[in-house]
Amino acid sequence: MPLSRQALDILRDLEPLTGRFNYVFPGERTRERPMSENTVNAALRRLGYAKDEFTGHGFRKTASTLLNESHLWHRDAIERQLAHGERDEVRAAYNYAEHLPERVEMMQWWADYLDQLKAGAQVISFPPRAA
Repeated sequence: MPLSRQALDILRDLEPLTGRFNYVFPGERTRERPMSENTVNAALRRLGYAKDEFTGHGFRKTASTLLNESHLWHRDAIERQLAHGERDEVRAAYNYAEHLPERVEMMQWWADYLDQLKAGAQVISFPPRAA
């Protein structure tokens, strides 16, 4: 999975805390499984987000929307980068490299974009959609 320089820096910073396990964020009951979506959603609730405001899966949706609306990246590269893991091991090995050079560049662009927002880049607000 291509990662930006910023993401790799964060993982290096976390390594002394997480050790050299398979998951940076392991499950609550075992380090052999990743943290569940329910755990992520519970953390978002503790941060003050209501169920109808944001979910863990919302991060993927937001990234997909903004990457597609940028018109900088091939939609197949976006989907491959954000896709859930392939269950078929043969397909997973084949699909791993699909659009890899573009995905590397896209992830660095995305991290730089988020850094710009954090630094106070102008954010354009959109009116709420009608229900």
